[in-house]
Amino acid sequence: MTKDKKTEAKNWFAQAQTEFDDAFELEKRKRFYLALFLYQQATEKALKAFLFLKDEEALLTHSVKDLLGIVIAYDKDFENVKSAKNLDRYYIPTRYPNGLAGNVPAEFFDNPEECENAQKLANLVIELVKNKIMGQLKEE
Repeated sequence: MTKDKKTEAKNWFAQAQTEFDDAFELEKRKRFYLALFLYQQATEKALKAFLFLKDEEALLTHSVKDLLGIVIAYDKDFENVKSAKNLDRYYIPTRYPNGLAGNVPAEFFDNPEECENAQKLANLVIELVKNKIMGQLKEE
C-alpha cells in the first residue's frame, strides 16, 4: 500500500460517508436499486477503513459479511451490527438484469421499506466505525 494507514483509512471512510449521503438522496428520488447498492458499498468501505487502521491490507472481498467476520476478530462491539450482512444481497442484483433472472433492477427494486431498512443497517455500521476510528484518525 502506498499511503500510510491513517490516510488510507481516512480516504475510505470519507468515501463511505459520501456514498451513504448519495444513497440517501437517491432513496428520496425513489431510485431504490441504486440506493440499495450504495448502502452496501458505503458499509463495505466503512468496514475497510476500520481494517486499514488494524494493518489489514489484503481486503479483496466486497462482502459485508466477510468483512464483519474480520472486524469482529478485532472488536466484539461489531457483533451488534452483524445483521448488516444482509446488505450483501444488493451487491450484484441491483446492477445487472441477469442477476435477477431477466428482471430489470430499476423496476424490480421498488420497495421503500426495503430501502429504509438498508439505510438503517448501513447507518449502524458507519456510525460504529466512526466512533471507533475518529480518535485514531485525529491523532498525529
